[in-house]
Amino acid sequence: MKIIVLGAGLVGKAIALDLASEPEFSLTSVDCKQEALAELALAGIRVICQDISQPEATKDLVSDYDLVINAVPGYLGFKSLKACLEAGRKVVDISFFPENPFELDSLAKEQNITAAVDCGVAPGLSNILAGYGLSQLDQTFSINIYVGGLPVIRKWPFEYQAVFSPVDVIEEYLRPARCLENGRVVIKPALSEPEFMEFENLGTLEAFITDGLRTMIETLTVPNMVEKTFRYPGHREKMLALRQAGFFSEQPLEIAGQRVRPLDVAAKILFPRLNIKAGEEDLTILRVIVSGEKDGRQLKLTYDLFDRYDRKSGIHSMARTTGYTATAVARAVARGLIKKTGIIAPEFLGLEPEVFNFIRKELLDREIVIKEKKEAG
Repeated sequence: MKIIVLGAGLVGKAIALDLASEPEFSLTSVDCKQEALAELALAGIRVICQDISQPEATKDLVSDYDLVINAVPGYLGFKSLKACLEAGRKVVDISFFPENPFELDSLAKEQNITAAVDCGVAPGLSNILAGYGLSQLDQTFSINIYVGGLPVIRKWPFEYQAVFSPVDVIEEYLRPARCLENGRVVIKPALSEPEFMEFENLGTLEAFITDGLRTMIETLTVPNMVEKTFRYPGHREKMLALRQAGFFSEQPLEIAGQRVRPLDVAAKILFPRLNIKAGEEDLTILRVIVSGEKDGRQLKLTYDLFDRYDRKSGIHSMARTTGYTATAVARAVARGLIKKTGIIAPEFLGLEPEVFNFIRKELLDREIVIKEKKEAG
């Protein structure tokens, strides 16, 4: 199978290296930055240095491949996915774009192809675990998702570093979050409703609302659902202050005769301070709590993942947990385990035992462990 990976950032690189380890796959990696491709080229992966921001160019580029992994930044994700579908290619997508992926469902079905979206750690593995938990209950009352990727060493002032595009990090702090309360969709500001949680050998983390439920809003009939993001205490207040002061505004200001968006200036300043560097260790925490009823008794299912930077490979934890979820789904597509066409939301994969068990084993083979706990709810 010929596979092309669009985007060679830290996550895209992890995806390409993982898939290239199997002789049945022929890998090509594409990025507009030659330096991002250098390590992949040394590993024997075919690389193409090309601007993939234009849909027509993307459509031409992917037309000769069997499967596309869409790992571009979120602001490019939707149009990139659409271009791949128009080219008639199967897709596994991790770009986390703001648009509704089901707008492309009819296109994917017309092309008779599978497009698995939101296949990272969250959204992605979080949804898969939510779907699996739901399948274990007779009735589900609530789904609570907590997730965060954090640097092991806390550095002032932000105490946070990003493995994926910092543009997407800022977007996470801006995008209004959709939650479900008593069966109704409620829109809440990102960064709102903070709470503290304690973790052994890590201490206190702060969680706040983010727009991570994604497709589950439409696909799951669960009355109460929310996603929150973990950061070290104090980070949220700093981002909230920048947002409230207007530093993330998209409305242009005139400065020295030039019209500039505060968001662009803030991003330019923050990027070098938020980007994680090679060798800097990180960790990923994911907790999915599914509560409901089984055989007439209330039951709470908790799924926990705690992963650290891989010193042997030099691959960051967030790249591992995001990238290897995507490669597990890609392998499931390649092996014909995912048979449906159209837009495939990740929670659908959790509802199918064969697919769920396959993905879980793929992650376990890469030392990404999901622990499960059942207790009276």
